[in-house]
Amino acid sequence: MPVIYPVHQVWPKVGQNCFIAPNATIVGDVEMGDDCSIWFNAVIRGDVNSIRMGNKVNVQDGAVIHCTYEKTKAIIGNNVSIGHNAIVHGCVIEDNVLVGMGAIVMDNARVGSHTIIAAGAVVLENTVIEPGSVYAGVPAKKVKSIDEALIHGEIDRIANNYVMYSSWFKDLNP
Repeated sequence: MPVIYPVHQVWPKVGQNCFIAPNATIVGDVEMGDDCSIWFNAVIRGDVNSIRMGNKVNVQDGAVIHCTYEKTKAIIGNNVSIGHNAIVHGCVIEDNVLVGMGAIVMDNARVGSHTIIAAGAVVLENTVIEPGSVYAGVPAKKVKSIDEALIHGEIDRIANNYVMYSSWFKDLNP
């Protein structure tokens, strides 16, 4: 069973048709939309501030979403993939974004829609990521603009695949 706990009597809220892996952890002031998936060993900690997730968000294996006490919230749009072992901390991620494996997005950063944060990239505090871009490196810098093929070939494909993958495990959820 996943670890799902309240903090100060505030329970996480899970939308329709969501998959939560049996060893995922979700605590506190967390709200997720429909068709989301929280994968093995992922941690979503809404203990020190709120976390809001749109529809069709996948938080892959080992990823962490957290905030800073009384300072930053995490707001994640629709159709967002947060890659394996990524850290999303007290920031805004708009719609149609791929946060690559092992990437880190820090407090008060804002990631514009139709964007890819490359694997291993570090988006520093207060960084504003231009919509329709690929950012890579440490610290993350724009490396190119995204065309429609990349939006549909990577961002949409991965989000849609994770909805499909989650259907393979639906019988695990109580």
